[in-house]
Amino acid sequence: MSIIKCIDRVLQEVQDASPGQDEFYQAVEEVLHSIIPLLEAEPKYNEFNIIERIIVPERSLVFRVVWMDDSGNYRTNIGYRTQFNSAIGPYKGGLRFHSSVNLSIIKFLGFEQTFKNSLTGLNIGGAKGGSNFDPKGKSEGEIIRFCQSFMNELYKYIGHTKDIPAGDIGVGGRELGYLFGHYKKLVGSFEGALTGKGINWGGSLGRKEATGFGLAYFAQEMLNKQDDSLKDKICTVSGSGNVAIYTVQKLYSMKALPVTCSDSRGMIYHKSGIDPDTLKLIKEVKRGDLSEYKLIHPDSKYIPKRHYKQGRNGVWSVPCDAAFPCATQNELNFADVQTLYENGCRLIVEGSNMSTTKRAADFIMAHRDILYGPAKAANAGGVATSQLEMSQNASMQNWSFGKVDTKLHAIMQSIFKNAYETSVEFGDEGNLMMGANIAGFRKVADAMIDQGPA
Repeated sequence: MSIIKCIDRVLQEVQDASPGQDEFYQAVEEVLHSIIPLLEAEPKYNEFNIIERIIVPERSLVFRVVWMDDSGNYRTNIGYRTQFNSAIGPYKGGLRFHSSVNLSIIKFLGFEQTFKNSLTGLNIGGAKGGSNFDPKGKSEGEIIRFCQSFMNELYKYIGHTKDIPAGDIGVGGRELGYLFGHYKKLVGSFEGALTGKGINWGGSLGRKEATGFGLAYFAQEMLNKQDDSLKDKICTVSGSGNVAIYTVQKLYSMKALPVTCSDSRGMIYHKSGIDPDTLKLIKEVKRGDLSEYKLIHPDSKYIPKRHYKQGRNGVWSVPCDAAFPCATQNELNFADVQTLYENGCRLIVEGSNMSTTKRAADFIMAHRDILYGPAKAANAGGVATSQLEMSQNASMQNWSFGKVDTKLHAIMQSIFKNAYETSVEFGDEGNLMMGANIAGFRKVADAMIDQGPA
């Protein structure tokens, strides 16, 4: 059977076994199609049925989370943890609390995390978890009670050499604190079973900034290869969480000009440049709405989501040189990427996981004058720094911000080098999607072969 027919068969099996899990199917399809050159060159991956094995999580947990709201009513949410692959190390991946969370999203994120973690060069496997609980609009007491109830089940399956969750959308320092505090009480010991912890209790300097900083470092490496830089580039950024905020901040240090940010209700366009300090005040301190930004910066423009063109994200209508999607999966669709291209954008670097829809990704790959940094390579700075936090916990040390940032920068340079050199090795220089997927897959698959059927 030809490689392509084998992949088509496997993809059909994924659809049959996981009906309605569109995000998961999309992630699997992208990876399998892009590793065809490796599968053709290395028959061992077919001989050991690695494709069929690597797309199935080692364990998927789905559990009930019952908590009491402030009115004394019992509320029920669904909790998830997909431990996808531990071939190269203990499971590692964030927890997401958002109303959109379902098994498809958790499986796609865990699958992507497996190869992202592989690319870092660190010994960590892939996992993801979360709940359809949304912290927005909940009181402090409700969030505490939910986190404790969630951990009542999750704690059985995690630990510093087993599975080490971190934060993601809806799970910041506050939620991680409540989760860790209850974990510590349940197991009766203080151990690094979660990352993203507070600085005073085992956290790492630079962790909050890591994904955004790493994204900018990766973008700079992409441009360096073209004898270019971020200097004087006008950049559009979506989102207003950690990734977006610290992407904005780092872009300034590289002499670029970020002019947009967004949240679920609308976007800000600030021609003279987004102020990261204002973003931090609104989103990290006040946990407020982006419409407040205009009250502090009257020269900016707030555009509510209802005023976007139908089926479009208003951020991508702003002319730019470089785009940094940092909000959520599939936020950049075919029409959006066409608009970006027509407006002169030639650099797209993904801060959110699987930022682009399949049609948008196909458009990008067909236009080779667009530099494209796929998420599993470009946004790996967060999980890389989580592993640095694990190292500090294991040695009971606290590293300086400068030391962590230097290590982060080196890791992002290494990821780019690995993805780029792999693209050259397989005859498509600069195709970082292919390069990242092959490099990430190969390390995990080789470990799986070494360890036998498991």
